[in-house]
Amino acid sequence: MANTGKKKTALLERTTVIDTLEQEILIQEESKQLKPSHFIRDRIYTDLTSGNTPKIITRFPPEPNGYLHIGHAKSICLNFGMAEEFNGFCILRLDDTNPTKEDTEYSQAIQEDVCWLGFGSATDTSYTSDYFEKLYSWAVYLIEQGKAYVDDLTADEIRNYRGTLKSPGCDSPFRDRIVEENLELFANMRAGVFTDGEKVLRAKIDMKSGNINMRDPVIYRILHSTHPRTRDQWCIYPTYDFAHGQSDAIECITHSLCTLEFADHRPLYDWLIESLPISSKPKQIEFARLNMTYTVLSKRKLSELVSGGYVHGWDDPRMPTLRGMRRRGIPAVAIRDFINRIGVARADSIVEYEYLEFCIREFLNKTADRRMAVLNPLKLVIENYPNYMEEELEATNNPEDSSAGKRLVPFGRELYIEHDDFMEIPAKKYFRLAPGKEVRLRYAYYVTCTGVIKEADGRIKEIRCSYDPESRGGNTPDGRRVKGTIHWVSAKHSVSAEIRRFSHLFTVENPGAEDDFLSVLNPDSMKVISGAKIEPSLSNSEIGRPFQFERLGYFTSDPDGTSVHPVFNEIVSLKDSWKKLQK
Repeated sequence: MANTGKKKTALLERTTVIDTLEQEILIQEESKQLKPSHFIRDRIYTDLTSGNTPKIITRFPPEPNGYLHIGHAKSICLNFGMAEEFNGFCILRLDDTNPTKEDTEYSQAIQEDVCWLGFGSATDTSYTSDYFEKLYSWAVYLIEQGKAYVDDLTADEIRNYRGTLKSPGCDSPFRDRIVEENLELFANMRAGVFTDGEKVLRAKIDMKSGNINMRDPVIYRILHSTHPRTRDQWCIYPTYDFAHGQSDAIECITHSLCTLEFADHRPLYDWLIESLPISSKPKQIEFARLNMTYTVLSKRKLSELVSGGYVHGWDDPRMPTLRGMRRRGIPAVAIRDFINRIGVARADSIVEYEYLEFCIREFLNKTADRRMAVLNPLKLVIENYPNYMEEELEATNNPEDSSAGKRLVPFGRELYIEHDDFMEIPAKKYFRLAPGKEVRLRYAYYVTCTGVIKEADGRIKEIRCSYDPESRGGNTPDGRRVKGTIHWVSAKHSVSAEIRRFSHLFTVENPGAEDDFLSVLNPDSMKVISGAKIEPSLSNSEIGRPFQFERLGYFTSDPDGTSVHPVFNEIVSLKDSWKKLQK
């Protein structure tokens, strides 16, 4: 099921009617909702009303070394959302300081994903590499102030000298180099005189600090690798700790919102800001990252899933990447609603994946057009329906939206229904089709089962029924009502389709806590149904447009499909009333 380049391009670049609809509804709904209070909103409000901050400026600074996932969506929504709410500005900054792992493909994907979520544009994007010259000059300033030095220790030696949480570090033997020597060595590092790892530039802070991040951290290292943007102009690159805060200062960021793992880095962030001739004083504030059940959000682990062939790429609909979720058909509006509902906290927690599914269902129930599809077809023949006759019956597109209008669906003597909608020996409270029982065909007629035809091995081949021609649309002259309504498609007019249904990628709630997270992969996370039958209007549906397959769930067209062989991904299931009764 590998994607062609053309299909991938279609998926990534599409701008459909439903995208526009999502954005319009998002604006309308968010304007009505009360924003849940949280400590970051309160902090920003206080800073603005106190006069300490005239205008809020935030940033979302991902590294272009992979694809964004649902965890990043929380940071995106928070940074862009706070800026929007307080009439400020948010910058998408690509932290491209490691050319050995970065690629323009990731940069483009990040920009597309942020725009898909409803934020920013390519013109709002900055790059840390835009500031390489300024960052270099500030590193020189630290050397001149006696606050940085060139170190010859190897990475392993630096790690050993740093000490542990229980024991202080030891000074490098090169820590007391004079300023002039450090300046010359740093200039030679930039000039390419040394090899990778031969020397680094370290901030001179305190090797006995209780915070290991303050024990003379590395702020520049040598990397002889072609950069996606600056090419071979540089062979030394700032570390994240050095580039991050200083880029914030250059861009006049007021509130640098980071996840909790950066809390221990905040003293270094502040030390660098205070040690440099910088007038802008951004504030780093940490919040808990998003963790979800049955999901891993580690880049390394996600990469292992892809490289090991456990999924079909970064856009596999089972992946928690924004590309995978987009291909699955999950609306951006539902993701934003989910992020808004879970709020912002200071302590880590795990959110149930089912909460996201709830938000998806709630949005799609209002916006997705209805269609009929039969996933496990069983032929139904209406014996008293004339062979020569065909009809077009009127069907409602969306009962939640009268403006969605109606459509015509073909109807004839031979139909397909779901195998599960017939039971030869019906159980208690089973109101679907059974011998001698009458049900309503959705938008059509009442039918009564008059017989069953079986294969030689006893399997049911087809159902024979009679219909009441006076019951079209569910109305009968005698006013009778039936308890069961089932969906169907015309056997003659239906189109064969492949349906991909999904369940959790892992079998345990917290796969990241396992010693081997691959050992708890769910072998049934994707089930492919090759013989489904769909109504003809679905054969040319737009990629990514969601539909509710009546009584089954929400689905969207996948780029692997064609008009001759459509492929649909399940977005999220519906709750099955019969299954609930069995529990």
